[in-house]
Amino acid sequence: MKRHSLLIVDDEKEILRSLTLTFMQDYEIFTTSSGTEALDILAKQDIALILADQRMPEMTGVELLAKALLINPNTIRIILTGYTDTAALIEAINQGHIYQYITKPWERQALRVTVKRALESYEIVLENQRLIKELQIINARLSDENTFLRREVDMELQNIRIIGQSEAMRQVIATVNQVINSPVSILLTGETGVGKTLLARYIHHCSPRHDRLFIEQNCGALPEALLESELFGHKRGAFTGATQDRKGLFEAAHGGTLFLDEISEMNPALQVKLLHILQEGKFRRLGENETRQVDVRIIAATNKNLQVAVENGQFRADLYYRINVFPIHIPPLRERMDDIPSLAQHCLAKQCRKLNLSITDFSAEAMQSLCSYDYPGNVRELENLIERAMILSPGNQIQDGEWFPVSMVESTGLSKPQLIERTQIKRLLDLHQGNLTQVAQALKISRTTLWRRMKEYCLQLESVRDPDVSV
Repeated sequence: MKRHSLLIVDDEKEILRSLTLTFMQDYEIFTTSSGTEALDILAKQDIALILADQRMPEMTGVELLAKALLINPNTIRIILTGYTDTAALIEAINQGHIYQYITKPWERQALRVTVKRALESYEIVLENQRLIKELQIINARLSDENTFLRREVDMELQNIRIIGQSEAMRQVIATVNQVINSPVSILLTGETGVGKTLLARYIHHCSPRHDRLFIEQNCGALPEALLESELFGHKRGAFTGATQDRKGLFEAAHGGTLFLDEISEMNPALQVKLLHILQEGKFRRLGENETRQVDVRIIAATNKNLQVAVENGQFRADLYYRINVFPIHIPPLRERMDDIPSLAQHCLAKQCRKLNLSITDFSAEAMQSLCSYDYPGNVRELENLIERAMILSPGNQIQDGEWFPVSMVESTGLSKPQLIERTQIKRLLDLHQGNLTQVAQALKISRTTLWRRMKEYCLQLESVRDPDVSV
């Protein structure tokens, strides 16, 4: 432990000598009989405690300690007095000039105990100040880090674009633009990997809530109890392991957007709570009676048919109608193959930044291969496929090669050119709703040739509508 310094001030030399003998074994001692000299010592030395006589010719002890307070407010200030100068002492105590007063004559051991306890208080003050300073430094660093992270997030959000020139995606964007500025709930539907999370982020970024948080939670990623705590928070002691109060995602997203992905996986009990907060804007943390109010926009998403889930009793009808205020369906990539070139270029630029590569484009053959695949994993699979192609392709251009999903070729038993032709025919059949005449014209082949190739490629014939063809 640090050896503290004491400053003893008294105009009687015998008292200075007595007090020095009392404390010299435990502390570093400074003595003076002058108030002015005492202030000079205090300005130059790290004094932990001043022990001053009240009645001195130059200035009183109270006056000395009032001036000492201005030099070092942390120094403990004690008055020794042999007179009943009660009024001055009370005023000094009330104004914070002195820590304590001790009457003469004093008992040596009692004085030692008083000084020891006073210095313990001094150490606590210094430690608290140290901790506060450390906390300020940490907070400043966290503030800087949060500012940096927020700037990174903002930059990422600013780069969010909905890629696609197909008619299907133009309709999606038109629908989104109708609801962006409204606070109503949105339900995004579509297969896994079509870009529901990206669209949710886009909606938030373009909305009036863009300067507040966008928080996402996959409802199928956590067990029931943990998901409830994650969404609504909990009070300390609400369950085993709840060692402190915790804010939930609804509170954290106040003023912003909460994206609930795979909402079909939410259990019925949580569905009731979610319905309540959507209707009233109020909720309670787990284990707490206090009702809290929040303003959060909900964007939900699912890859399942919620209407069927309602009919089967797996999803609450009232919640379905509440979140389905504004439904937006994102079509799978196989229904918007025209978007593949622009999506591929976007993915290429994104992966170049991620992998620190300088690949600029695709060869014609490589792009043809990309446009010949059905992508059961949708845009996510396209991204993964391009990342694989970038790693396996030398030079600054992606060439056609082994990165193409060989499993697709093997599973159909077709050659790659046949696979490309099959995909093209299937896409045109979907586009023209099974009208063989229009498909054949687009391919510049006869309907008989088209029919033969459809049977060769095992394409579904149920959707065909052509008066000249017998199914």
